[in-house]
Amino acid sequence: MDTALKYLEENRKRHQELMFECLRMETVSAKSEKEGEIRRCGDWLVKLVADMGFENAALQETGGLPAVYADWLHAGADKPTILVYGHFDVQPPEPLDLWETPPFEPTIRDGRVFGRGTADDKCQLLIHVFALEALLKIDGKLPINIKLFFESEEEGGTGSTPKFVEEHRDLLACDAVMLSDTAWMDEENPVMMYGLRGISYFQADFKGPNRDLHSGRFGGVVQNPIEAMATVIARLHDEKGRIAVPTIYNDVVPISPEERAELAKLGDNTEETKRYLAVDALAGEEGYSPFERNWARPALDVHGIWGGYQDEGSKTVIASKCGFKASMRLVPNQEPKKVFEACKTFIEEVCPKGVQVNVEFYHGGEPLMVPIDNPYLRCAQKSLEKAFDKPALLIREGASVPITATFKDALGALPILMGFDVPTGNIHAPNENFILEHFFKGMEAALHFYRDAATV
Repeated sequence: MDTALKYLEENRKRHQELMFECLRMETVSAKSEKEGEIRRCGDWLVKLVADMGFENAALQETGGLPAVYADWLHAGADKPTILVYGHFDVQPPEPLDLWETPPFEPTIRDGRVFGRGTADDKCQLLIHVFALEALLKIDGKLPINIKLFFESEEEGGTGSTPKFVEEHRDLLACDAVMLSDTAWMDEENPVMMYGLRGISYFQADFKGPNRDLHSGRFGGVVQNPIEAMATVIARLHDEKGRIAVPTIYNDVVPISPEERAELAKLGDNTEETKRYLAVDALAGEEGYSPFERNWARPALDVHGIWGGYQDEGSKTVIASKCGFKASMRLVPNQEPKKVFEACKTFIEEVCPKGVQVNVEFYHGGEPLMVPIDNPYLRCAQKSLEKAFDKPALLIREGASVPITATFKDALGALPILMGFDVPTGNIHAPNENFILEHFFKGMEAALHFYRDAATV
């Protein structure tokens, strides 16, 4: 282990340069014109892992954007097989004027590397690549069987990757999935995630009169679609912060007294969160702490609205069409399509007469829970503690990683969520960043995990 750690130390500069090279590629999966960049990055990763000693390294066509696959399977049938997952596509960088430095020109400031894809997920993906490189270079072999699977659709591609996983169960078969695409609670204390919320994303389109109308001639006569939409949005929650959609809480697994007691040990982060977000109050369901609301209760949020005149100056018009996008974050036992149908029915029922509404499902992902006594989870937790010399807390996460449910269902393998991002990493936002020391210490944690997993 000392020799492998020394190798990582000696290769810090080279690993950082390779990380920068990867970050410069504009792998925005939501933009079709960037497919060339995605394929270029995929080819780059294939060559990187093949040069390290991985076999069968190639771009896999998914029917949408490609994925990288490679393996090293010579540890023996008596050793576990770990599938290492990550994604090399990134969110769109807009709004560009809010970046302090160009999003695809990585820059180091105050011990962090800034750039799109740093925290989500290129740096976290490369942590595992370079840790495995160290083992192969020093030992000439790996202590366990490893399969690499890096996708390029996680942030907004065609959604073909889950189908690829389902159709290639034999190729991707494994005992557990190592996944680093999560964050710590703060910048000081490592955590292991044992739960993720799911998601159900939908869009509601409202249509009133057959054309835009002069508000002087028709104001007070027809139902204004934008006002109807506002009425619907206002009805989504009650005065106590609960989601007002009937049946939504029917399938929700209550937080057990034991888990509430464990979460209470984390303290109350209300004041800290208010300061960090520069708001004077938090919102949400009454009767639950911020941690409980974010990790163990469902949430419904509107993400964007449109309709009517929005350019400079005035225009007295009643818009004929408008709409909004929204999503529900789901907790164990909730199903994306079932939740969508409940939301759809509710929106149709509360929409004022005179306006038609069409509600369409976009995508969904099931929530995930990993038993806290899972041996690979415990192994990863101890690996974090060895690398960072601090206890690693067991917590849930309010966000979603939809493909984790696919791994669980298609492969029968639970994801092990060992992330290294922090809340100030600004994922999906301008000035995304990643702590450099987490990049290098993360390699040490990953190295411990792959060594220690051989005895699980």
